[in-house]
Amino acid sequence: MKWTFRIFMLVGLGVIAIAGYSIATARGSARPVGFQLERIVDGEARPMAIGIWYPTSARPRPTTLLGSTLLDVAPGGPVLGQRLPLVVISHGNGGSLASHYDLAMDLAAAGYVVAAPTHAGDSHSDQGAASSASLYSGRARQVRATLDHVLGRWGDRAHVDPARVAAFGFSAGAFTVLTLIGARPDMTRVASHCATNPEFICAVLRRAGSRLLDRSATVGGFAADPRIKAAAIAAPGLGFTFPGDALAGVDVPVQLWVGGRDDTVPFATNGRIIRDGLGGRVEFHEVRGASHVSFLAPCGLLRPPAPCADPPGFDREAFHARINAELIRFFNDRGLRPTIPGAGAAASTTAAAPVR
Repeated sequence: MKWTFRIFMLVGLGVIAIAGYSIATARGSARPVGFQLERIVDGEARPMAIGIWYPTSARPRPTTLLGSTLLDVAPGGPVLGQRLPLVVISHGNGGSLASHYDLAMDLAAAGYVVAAPTHAGDSHSDQGAASSASLYSGRARQVRATLDHVLGRWGDRAHVDPARVAAFGFSAGAFTVLTLIGARPDMTRVASHCATNPEFICAVLRRAGSRLLDRSATVGGFAADPRIKAAAIAAPGLGFTFPGDALAGVDVPVQLWVGGRDDTVPFATNGRIIRDGLGGRVEFHEVRGASHVSFLAPCGLLRPPAPCADPPGFDREAFHARINAELIRFFNDRGLRPTIPGAGAAASTTAAAPVR
């Protein structure tokens, strides 16, 4: 019995220590941020969760656990400000609404409303659409559904300016955002490219038994969403599906980020094609030392190796302070600057990894 009691005591102390550490290191923000979790269905009636961050007058508390990260936010707090700009975030394959929580927090602290869906059928907990030829057109449909909800049905929609909407996408999310601002992908190139190329996405599609590897598969339609007035993309995948003038229809300003050590989406077949195709419409940044996962939010208490392993010497926290500030600056300069008092500045000025 004594040993049993001691074991329970040790476990209890461990839980208390972990809880105390989580609270002490909860992710805060420069100004109070509110948070709401909404549940909707996409255009094919698939259930989907959406995280919404926004400026608030309420007092934030370490209350909201996303993955292994505790957020210092005001759940359900009142929205502060009127006619606020909106940024929608599209995560990469197998991610979630928490994949870029730090960017969402910094944007909200700067006066933006931020909406991030967990893509139905393509998230860490739901891979039900992994083999579907319409996986990527479905992701675009889900971003549109997110905008429809926030602008048309969300209880606090009156605080959002529907004329000032932007988007951020990472990896497959970057591809998703490009299709929503006028890019026209040739999806038959997935099969031809993967027939001779060992690129990471090709291996992923093969393991999933994806019908995209069949040139005759029905992939669904892609259409621009005119509500999106500016876009930022990081570590874009499937760039090889944009040959020739496939990016000619993009008529909004774009900020493009690539990692200097990103072997997951090689620059030659992804970022370079997009950069060159956009020409003068793109603001380009290459981050020396950054791998693919370096663009994901800094890891919390639990640090699984795959999404948390940066190249030696790379400081993800410092890099995210810089990239988030640059994203806010980019959106501000493209006519989306918030109008609430004291907002619009970058949430952090910590030095980042070198960017050119």
